[in-house]
Amino acid sequence: MDHDRLFKELLTTFFVEFVDLFLPDVAGYLNPGSLEFLDKEVFTDVTSGDRHEADLVVKAAFADREAFFLIHVETQSSRHAEFPRRMFRYFARLHEKFALPVYPVALLSYERPRTLEPQQYTVAFPGKVILDFRYTAIQLNRLNWRDYARRRNPLASALMARMDIAPADRPKVKLECLRLLATLRLDPARTKLISGFIDSYLRLNGEEMKAFLREIHAVEPREREEVMEITTSWMEEGIAIGLERGREEGQREANLHLILRLLARQVGPLSEETERRVRDLPAARLEDLAEALLAFRKPSDLEGWLSAAP
Repeated sequence: MDHDRLFKELLTTFFVEFVDLFLPDVAGYLNPGSLEFLDKEVFTDVTSGDRHEADLVVKAAFADREAFFLIHVETQSSRHAEFPRRMFRYFARLHEKFALPVYPVALLSYERPRTLEPQQYTVAFPGKVILDFRYTAIQLNRLNWRDYARRRNPLASALMARMDIAPADRPKVKLECLRLLATLRLDPARTKLISGFIDSYLRLNGEEMKAFLREIHAVEPREREEVMEITTSWMEEGIAIGLERGREEGQREANLHLILRLLARQVGPLSEETERRVRDLPAARLEDLAEALLAFRKPSDLEGWLSAAP
């Protein structure tokens, strides 16, 4: 999985929402209409020859005066002991190049370890501190997803998928992510971006998928319809891959269960005989049905498809 690309696309699309959610102090003095995403900033370590790219550098104006500053967001999908030093090095070079104040932020998205990560880089001698560089670290695995489930913010609906989640809660959290997303009424492109992010980071196994479907069934009908709209959308692109994985033991049954639920939603309750015919389909034919069912509108559409020659 290309973590850097996924996070950069998400943050670029919802940068103001990111600031509102995690940097409320900055939100208070940021002019949201002034944002300029700078081109790739590449830093070369002359001693080692290594090249590093800053993940996201945004130029912004203060809301109350004619002045600019930079926000540097570095996303990190694995722990590195030298990360605080790298944050300082990026800060120093950005400040030198642009001669602007730099607000440094680290977004830590890895699952382990969950110990509190440092937020500073210090150079000190006995009795004298030469450098005390501090940055904001947003450590997702130490944030409780429940604290964000009712925040009407698209970044909350996406990043809950990387927060502190008990294994038994994974199906519930996926549903809560999608419920929050459904309430936001975003345009199709941004809804697809977030739902794809959620599905990438909360990929459920067979038993978890069954639990997820039970959770959906317990939701109030209007909300259930909205969540199923989103679920159908990512199923349209991802179900073929899921079915390929579903040929593994246990997973096929979960995918079949989801297909039957989607069919019931598209054409109404299935008869026992129709359900049996669907269950008896070979893997390749079942995959074809997963793609075709999204166009069904009435029971005769399904019956005609099942009766057609493979």
